[in-house]
Amino acid sequence: MDFVEQVKSSVNIVHVIGEYVGTLRKSGRDTYKGLCPFHQEKTPSFNVHESRQFFHCFGCHATGDVFKFIERIQGISFYEALKQLAERYGIPMPKRAQYSDDETRLRGALFAMHEIAQEHFRASLLGPAGAEARNYLERRGVSRETIEEFGLGYSLPSGRALLQLLEQRQFPAAQTVESGLIAQREGGGGYYDRFRNRLMFPIHSESGKIIAYGGRALSPDEKAKYLNSSETPIYKKSRTLYNLHRAKEAIRREGRAILVEGYMDAIGVSAAGVSEVVALCGTALSSHQIQALRGPMKEMHARRVVLNLDPDSAGDKAAERVIAPLLEEGMQIRIMELDGGLDPDEYCKDRGCDAYRVRLEQAKGYFYWLADSARKRFDMRTSEGKISALQFLLPAVQRISDRLERMTVANDVAGYLSVERSIVLDTFLRSAAGRNDNLVEMPKSSLRADERGLINVILSECEGREQILAELADMDIDALDSRRILQAALAAYAAGSPVTHDAVSGRLEENDRRALAEIAFAFDPACDEFGLEWGWKCLAQIKEKCGRQQAAQLKALIQQAERAGNLGEAMRLMGELNRLELANNRARRGVQ
Repeated sequence: MDFVEQVKSSVNIVHVIGEYVGTLRKSGRDTYKGLCPFHQEKTPSFNVHESRQFFHCFGCHATGDVFKFIERIQGISFYEALKQLAERYGIPMPKRAQYSDDETRLRGALFAMHEIAQEHFRASLLGPAGAEARNYLERRGVSRETIEEFGLGYSLPSGRALLQLLEQRQFPAAQTVESGLIAQREGGGGYYDRFRNRLMFPIHSESGKIIAYGGRALSPDEKAKYLNSSETPIYKKSRTLYNLHRAKEAIRREGRAILVEGYMDAIGVSAAGVSEVVALCGTALSSHQIQALRGPMKEMHARRVVLNLDPDSAGDKAAERVIAPLLEEGMQIRIMELDGGLDPDEYCKDRGCDAYRVRLEQAKGYFYWLADSARKRFDMRTSEGKISALQFLLPAVQRISDRLERMTVANDVAGYLSVERSIVLDTFLRSAAGRNDNLVEMPKSSLRADERGLINVILSECEGREQILAELADMDIDALDSRRILQAALAAYAAGSPVTHDAVSGRLEENDRRALAEIAFAFDPACDEFGLEWGWKCLAQIKEKCGRQQAAQLKALIQQAERAGNLGEAMRLMGELNRLELANNRARRGVQ
């Protein structure tokens, strides 16, 4: 057995995906359904077929096997997904490198370049040229131990120091550009270091590998205060949270994550002794990042998120960017407010860790915090003010994905605002409870039941299906709506390959792959078991259908020959028609 197939047959795709998709529930004899992890949705359209070992989302059309799922959910290569699953299930990897592809080799080179860059940046910070960067860190109260723990460094202002180092290690110029560490001049006039005269913050993957950098300008003349790596094959901004690799154990232990805005905030809070802190670093919060906060379902990190953003207009805008996706993903949000206009790093240094922890425990639930904002904005002594406050709160409540939770929050917040029940019922609960959830229904296949049944039997593991394939190969199936799917199955059969969902799907264009998934996940009570007897019955019905179509075509040709006065050709065609109708009658009796 091929090693890839050996690994695939040893894992259960439902168990693997279930660790990431907490909403996965059994929806049929062999199928499961849940919320798609690859796009935001409120109603499940993500399906997993256990026996055929593949997934398909009818919302965003993501599809594939267990390796493709791990590749997409973790942003890694096929080889890395294969290796991860093999190690997890105790299957020794082959010693030969036949499964290592160009993408995997490139990723390996990118990781190596980031390790070289880290050594270079740290040495530069400790050297004579790093005096200004060290002075900045000293003014910010960052200790030598914290510098060491977080791997802080300094990029030299020359613009070629790192480039020369990578050239000495014989990395190709194009590959250094792909790393995001080196940039190419416009017009192709050479290369230069992307980061120059900046305090460097290494950004890690959740597993702890350096995948990118953030650089803070030390010169006031720089236009960009912070500069981040561009996206690369190993770094995707929407999948990365700063400090998660250090914080994940504390997040799991505390059952919550503290979300701050920047590198220094995460470093300052963590160095003070509060470890469950991660940073956004200027990006909008994505569903992938929220999934990373949650972690695989068997080792749940957290459903509670405490937002501790800067107390200014920029912090308010950051809150707007992160709150909506958190609500839609069902996370519980608390808002942490710091007095004195201090950001998290400053507060920890000025007031100390104990004071920060007190504020942390006093953090308000998001809707109570929002209700306090409404109180300040509207005159709660009047009915008009109360209605305006409820209307102010309504959009946020409507973002809650669970209907029962929406109703509960609406009641709680209304009570918190001391609003009369009649106003609540008329203004708030009716709208919140009646929200349109944009249901995503499973598409209905347009294929006839016999064609769907035949395809399911062919792709099942029932004994004797090869006989059906052999007979199907001798038929003219060009008139069938499912001809491309059946032709793909016959091509796999002719090549001596196992006729599996993957083998057939891999030979199809996008629309036909989608149709194949619809067939696989559609429940048909008439062919619940997809046994050989059902397959023969479906084949007989298809033969009869094809026979009727051929008979109609022959009758049309006979009429044309008669009108043209070609009686010999008409007689020949009538003989063919008689033989075909006899065959059709026998097939019809067989079906009955």
